[in-house]
Amino acid sequence: MAELLYRLGRACARRARTVITVWLALLVTAGVAFTLFSGNLQDSFSIPDTPTKQVNDEVSEKFSDMGGGTGTVVYRTEDGSSFSEKQREGISDRVEEAADLSGVADVVDPFATESERADQAEKLDEGRTEVENGREKLEESQDELDQAREQAEAAGRLDQMEDELDTKQARIDEQREELEEQSQQLDRGASLQEMASDIRSVSEDGSTALVNVSFTEEREEVSQGTRDAVMAAFEDDPVTGTTVDFDSNIAMSIPSLVSTTEVIGVIVAAVVLMVMLGTLVGAGLPILTALVGVGIATMTAMSLSGLVQMASVTPILGLMLGLAVGIDYALFLVNRHRRQLKQGIGVGESVGLATGTAGNAVVFAGMTVLIALLGLNLTGIGFLGLMGTIGSLAIATAVLVAVTLIPALLSLVGTRILTRRERDRLAAADDAARTGEEDADTGRGTRRMSTGWALVRVAAAVLALGVVALPALDLRLGMPDGSSEPADSTQNRAYEAVADEFGEGQNGTLLVAADVPNPPNDGQTVEDHQLEVAEEIHDLDDVTAVAPVGISNDETLAVFQVMPEEGPSSESTEDLVHTLRGMEPIDDAGELGVAGAASGNIDISEKLSDALPTYLAVVVGLSLVILLLVFRSILVPAVATVGFILSFFAALGSVVAIYQWGWLGGLLGVQNPGPVLSFLPTLLVGILFGLAMDYMLFIGSGMREAYVHGRPARTAVVEGFRAGRAVVTAAAIIMISVFGGFVFSDTMMISSIGFALATGVLLDAFVVRMTLIPALMHLAGDKAWWLPRWLDRILPDIDVEGTRLERHHAGEREQDPTRQPAESGS
Repeated sequence: MAELLYRLGRACARRARTVITVWLALLVTAGVAFTLFSGNLQDSFSIPDTPTKQVNDEVSEKFSDMGGGTGTVVYRTEDGSSFSEKQREGISDRVEEAADLSGVADVVDPFATESERADQAEKLDEGRTEVENGREKLEESQDELDQAREQAEAAGRLDQMEDELDTKQARIDEQREELEEQSQQLDRGASLQEMASDIRSVSEDGSTALVNVSFTEEREEVSQGTRDAVMAAFEDDPVTGTTVDFDSNIAMSIPSLVSTTEVIGVIVAAVVLMVMLGTLVGAGLPILTALVGVGIATMTAMSLSGLVQMASVTPILGLMLGLAVGIDYALFLVNRHRRQLKQGIGVGESVGLATGTAGNAVVFAGMTVLIALLGLNLTGIGFLGLMGTIGSLAIATAVLVAVTLIPALLSLVGTRILTRRERDRLAAADDAARTGEEDADTGRGTRRMSTGWALVRVAAAVLALGVVALPALDLRLGMPDGSSEPADSTQNRAYEAVADEFGEGQNGTLLVAADVPNPPNDGQTVEDHQLEVAEEIHDLDDVTAVAPVGISNDETLAVFQVMPEEGPSSESTEDLVHTLRGMEPIDDAGELGVAGAASGNIDISEKLSDALPTYLAVVVGLSLVILLLVFRSILVPAVATVGFILSFFAALGSVVAIYQWGWLGGLLGVQNPGPVLSFLPTLLVGILFGLAMDYMLFIGSGMREAYVHGRPARTAVVEGFRAGRAVVTAAAIIMISVFGGFVFSDTMMISSIGFALATGVLLDAFVVRMTLIPALMHLAGDKAWWLPRWLDRILPDIDVEGTRLERHHAGEREQDPTRQPAESGS
């Protein structure tokens, strides 16, 4: 591989303009594809075959007008007073307009609903009055009949009148039964109405109204065009004196790909590159090539959004990874090329060697990240696998850019990649300068780490990571809702308005489906069963209200709307969903089914949580195999993998502390702490694993190279560490800067992912790879490189750093004719 990359680098250097033209053509092609084929991104996630999906399918089958997605439009008066009659009529007009839209199944007028509720209450009162009046009349009739029977008996005419009296008695008894049945129906209706009293569509003070919208398609299938049309129906011609907002099921929050904070992150990366490389050209090349690569990858990914359902976070994840990794991979090649130029190697030869050595390491490092991301498809979760695939596209593009475009640009730049002073020294053939940075940093006078200090470093690193990881024990996974949207967004305003005026549970109502016994139990009607189920549900803790939605035409399924006490992402609502599903069958009618947005998010989180241990085991196993091949050691892969696990859980603990507990929330803009994004831990495993292997490669390979060349094991640890620390430090700071730029995103999904990755890189690079690993390697001594002979024979020899390539070309090396003389300026 190293020799092949060497030839590729030389070829790209010789045909630099052609290579640059090809990449520009790819960039333009990606832009055209994006313009022509990009579709709408989604802000929701779905997983097939979840309990929620099964209930939705059953409800859709039994109820023709149900089973689709729902959303809420929130109207409020500007002055907090009750809606005027004119405002009510205006809102009702918008409701009628929205109901006629394509893709909309129904739109419920809140004022009509409240009027119906009042009418039903009035009818119940009238019914009770009629029943009482009927009972009084029956009692009077009974008294009259009893008197007539007594008189007939006294007159000796009872035998003659008995048939007539019995007929009248039967008529009274029949009327009494009808009244009792009517009374039971009224009591049943009153009970159901009382249990549903807290589910309202107009607030008690009359200042807020909820317009419920039902779509013909499921929530994830509702097109953006339909959503936009619904919003336009209520926004384009506003009702005077009112404000209107939309919940997150109607208004989508699509974060922008580029924001000010991300630009700041790139600027910080540029400053780091400038400090390390010393020239504007050197600092500009990695950023320029990373932007080219990430532009191609992101626009290609976006062009696929017209063919597949793609979450809004998916292309942003690719952008985040492609930008950070692209800068780092370019830095590895540029840094190696600069060292070689200062050793007197010609530009063309140095470009080839840098591609064959550092480029070989980049390809290997990129493959580890690529494999880990593609492994997300093994979870069986579609949207997560798509995220991994798009991230893999960004990584693959970054690798290709590094081994083709970077060599071409380095060839054109020539020795200007060096500072003026370095070029002057090179032109003067200063032997002292030709010793190179690596030799100066790893000279014979290397001072070893003391064993005591190594023990202190191990203890401090493990203790620090353990403490930071502790909050991960309280990890709760969930999906974003309106409370996690930016404070100035319509979704957040709608969420807060509903919570303030109707209770938090109104933001996450559940749809509960109950089978109806067929036939019903003795003496029980379908309506009796409906009431019994409603009462069982209402008696549960954390339930505020229960409203019957309807009974299917075949009388086999009853559906209820259940309002929890707390919001959709709360722990109590999650417990309530589990409680409902675990209830004993009522009247042997089967278990209850639960659906709704809150239930669906809980199912997604649980499935992702179940998939995490398996995926983590796969990644850990992959880590051991890769490191075993690279370092040909038993201990090194073990300690490196343990380090990765420590940094992963520490990063996860940091996320829990800030985004779930709310620590430092004000500093990072976390206004409403809640569950951690359900797919974040799985993403973090895949991405952090790849990056951790990168840093282990650049730190550990130098140690192995020094040891193989005869240096004592503990001396080799120090020399290898010094050889790789500068580039790993710069690479980690760049990664942290780029990922950190996403922390201040208005979208909580993006913010939490950026924070997790930035924290994970910080901890893994500086605490694990540069503190813990060198100390453990020192303590292990020669045992760090022990490998059973039988295993040594069967393992392939992977020359990741291209050492054999350097030795092979050292004897053939000639002054490259393309080498430019030192020139002034930088």
